[in-house]
Amino acid sequence: MRTSQVERDGGTIAYEVHGEGPLVVLAHGMGENRRSFRHLIPLLVEAGYRVASVDVRGHGDSSAHWPSYAPAEVGSDLLAVVRTLGGPATLVGSSSSAAAVVFAAGDAPELVNGIVQIGALVAQPRPNPAMRLAQAAVLRSPRLFGLFHRTLFPGGRPADDAAYRKELVAGLRGRMAAVRGVIAPVAPHWTARAADVRQPVLVLMGAKDPDFADPGGRGSGRPPPLRHRRSPHDRRLRPLPARRPAGGHRCPARRVPGGDHAWLGPGSPRRRWSARRPASPTRSVTSG
Repeated sequence: MRTSQVERDGGTIAYEVHGEGPLVVLAHGMGENRRSFRHLIPLLVEAGYRVASVDVRGHGDSSAHWPSYAPAEVGSDLLAVVRTLGGPATLVGSSSSAAAVVFAAGDAPELVNGIVQIGALVAQPRPNPAMRLAQAAVLRSPRLFGLFHRTLFPGGRPADDAAYRKELVAGLRGRMAAVRGVIAPVAPHWTARAADVRQPVLVLMGAKDPDFADPGGRGSGRPPPLRHRRSPHDRRLRPLPARRPAGGHRCPARRVPGGDHAWLGPGSPRRRWSARRPASPTRSVTSG
């Protein structure tokens, strides 16, 4: 698949496009690259979507060094991809990029018809001193990051996991500043912008995601209020056993008990998420 580039102030953002249909833009988490969605992309293409998988600034084939890796800047990069391809689009952000899609949706609502957050961090983690030292070492060493990466999939790994990780580690050489940068504390936090999001939102939390001791309890704190008018179609999302890797986190890929999966964007043709046809558009949030 051909890699495309979009010019930004300070570098270029790499992405690749698959399929035809309503646009979905995928943004991976810390230390990953666009191939982290390699198992999700075929499902979305089969379901009738055009899928753009992006290398977040500093990662993959995007430029390595940037003055800022803040989620607002990453969100602007995603909007640049949408403008290039022709929007609107549904933005899917995993882990650190879950913050970026909120900024993008608030800044350019005409380009974003919905967002999906996978494993979003609601509150800034507060590790103990020993954990802080371990994190500092991991975030400066591609090899240690590769060892850490193996712990992200306790529910099972795909057959190509080892080969992907070897490629991932090799690609992180000279790029660890970006790995640290996308998770560095910044102001405003994405939760301060959540009230600006008027589009449908789907939040996915993996029940076996090691980053969250209590995904059903919204991980690290309660999700912020979203100014979204509730409708009879709204559903609540319960954590489900992980089935498929997506962007660095394990996320559910089964029908939500007592609810339906969301469309990827309001007004879209009746397409399927995870190859299942929903009954109606929804906004989903994690349940307690």
